[in-house]
Formats: sequence, C-alpha cells, structure tokens
Amino acid sequence: MTDSLVLALALMLVIEGIMPLAAPAAWRDTFRRLIQLKDGQLRFVGLASILAGIILIMVFR
Repeated sequence: MTDSLVLALALMLVIEGIMPLAAPAAWRDTFRRLIQLKDGQLRFVGLASILAGIILIMVFR
C-alpha cells in the first residue's frame, strides 16, 4: 500500500511538472486566472478534480 501511494505521488509530480517545463508562459497565465477565482469557484474545481480522480480509479482498477 505504501509503495502504491509513493508511486502515485511520484507520478502526480511528474505530470504536474510537464506543463511548466513545456509551456511556462501558459502555466503562469493559468495560475493568474486561478488566483482571480472566488473561493466557491475554487472549491468547485477541487471537487470536480476529486470526483474525476475517483471515477478514474474505479474505472481502471
């Protein structure tokens, strides 16, 4: 279980690093837009990410 969790964290870091490496200007612009969102909108984005992740885990497991 611990190995899977560490592997998942490592994969997340690799995926998160692709955007700033490949397109730093677009990455920076995306964060500028995220900063301007209201708390409720950010919570919705977070909820949508969690639900998408859970669905992907259920489908591919």
